[in-house]
Amino acid sequence: MNSFSPQIVADAAMPLQTAFSQPRVAIVHYWLVSMRGGERVIERMLDLFPQADIFTNVYDPAAVSEKIRSRKVTTSFIDRLPGSRRFYQYYLPLMPMALEQLDLRGYDIVISSESGPAKGVITDPGSTHVCYCHSPMRYLWDHYHHYRAEANPLARIAMPVMYNRLRAWDVSSSARVDRIAANSRFIQSRVRKFWRREAEVIHPPVETSLFSKSDDISSAYLWVGQMVPYKRPDLAVDAFNALGLPLTMVGSGSMLKNLKSQAKGNIRFIERMNFDDLRKAYATARALVFTAEEDFGIVPVEAMASGRPVLAYGRGGALDSVLDGVSGLFFDRQDTPSLIDGVARMEHFLRDFAPDDAMLHARNFAPEHFDRKLMDLVSA
Repeated sequence: MNSFSPQIVADAAMPLQTAFSQPRVAIVHYWLVSMRGGERVIERMLDLFPQADIFTNVYDPAAVSEKIRSRKVTTSFIDRLPGSRRFYQYYLPLMPMALEQLDLRGYDIVISSESGPAKGVITDPGSTHVCYCHSPMRYLWDHYHHYRAEANPLARIAMPVMYNRLRAWDVSSSARVDRIAANSRFIQSRVRKFWRREAEVIHPPVETSLFSKSDDISSAYLWVGQMVPYKRPDLAVDAFNALGLPLTMVGSGSMLKNLKSQAKGNIRFIERMNFDDLRKAYATARALVFTAEEDFGIVPVEAMASGRPVLAYGRGGALDSVLDGVSGLFFDRQDTPSLIDGVARMEHFLRDFAPDDAMLHARNFAPEHFDRKLMDLVSA
């Protein structure tokens, strides 16, 4: 553990300070090739630790924010391999060795951001290593059979041998971490199941103050996300094809072409929206339909912060974010009849729905809560 005793300043959003010196902080992220939920969390960590250095397996400066580009970023040897920025996941078997070669000597605090491999770095004996877990690697554990079924024939043959070794490393490397934070109770349970470690729940920061309600509510429901299998956009299409109610679906992905061909005229697709248009879409939607089993899921929080209710599949991180009967409702099976029943119940719920109550609940996920809890965990 630390050889110093951190003294947290009164404002949890201010950088961590000690009584004697500013600690050296390293943030380890699995790869930096896009700006999604995990990278937004990294940005917030950089606000908390302005002098932190970043370590990662693969780095594409053009694909990340200016805030990340402004920091010192050190990459593993994976970054120098052919096609790594596009095909980084093919190098997964090499990443344990790559992480262990990153030199973290002299860092007092190491924060690993885990969803792909990140926590397996080797740290100084006197340092504190905190893992913020978005999810134990899905392709190694609960989604393994899905990923293998979708893989090409050569990968399907190689995966059982390679992934068996990766699972062993994943579990053993979890013992190198001093403290673990999970982004939801769902991930907390998966950490306990796969790593046999306890984790504190710290929800991701959501900029709820950027959203506001509208008095101009549309008759159309809203679906937002990547159109890929685990998000289950097909479920929304099938249900609203049967219902005939208007639905707007925002997003793109491998399923988009087929979904468009299957959808009836009451379903409208928008591949991309700028932030202002997305804010308006949230605020004017009749309700948000959330069909995925997500680790946490920021989209429902953004909808609630806009004063609109959420109809969510009742598993995963949505159980943390949606307050049943106040900010939304759940449907209990990931199938068309259950979603159709959920929409019918939502129509009744909307008669008494209070937008201000949903907005108040959404504020529980504002960034200052993340800041305080993470700082408390780092300094414990």
